[in-house]
Amino acid sequence: MTEKGTIVYGIDPLVIRDHYEIDYLHSYAEDSPFFIGLTKGKLLGSRCTACGYTYATPRAHCMGCGEPTTWHELPLTGRVHTFTTCHYGGEAFLKETPFTLILVEFDDADTLFLSRLKGIKPDAVHIGLPVVARFAKTPSFKVTDVWFEPADKA
Repeated sequence: MTEKGTIVYGIDPLVIRDHYEIDYLHSYAEDSPFFIGLTKGKLLGSRCTACGYTYATPRAHCMGCGEPTTWHELPLTGRVHTFTTCHYGGEAFLKETPFTLILVEFDDADTLFLSRLKGIKPDAVHIGLPVVARFAKTPSFKVTDVWFEPADKA
């Protein structure tokens, strides 16, 4: 136990108890089509109407030229650009901890897409690993409605 009363469960790695709870009412506003797309098994990014730059994570305006973007359907397959294994996460991920986060690289996009990788042990993940998107059967309209798995399991 520390001076302030925090109970330490382990040192290597450091493990402590941390309670977190909140109810939050919000709107996805202009990002609503992205979350609705997930319920239909689609990944929607955006493409600039002027320069054609394609964002895997949608945005209303191009960050390069400032022009508006339109919705653009992304492929459901890509490659691991980079990854990390998380040993601590928010409440939504407690049952999955540790979990692997990846940045997915698509042939049809100029930016990367952050998501979870399931169905593979962390020590088997590597840069360039082919992956495929999977979608929740019962959507919750959250980013957890999509994740990736190794493409060889498809």
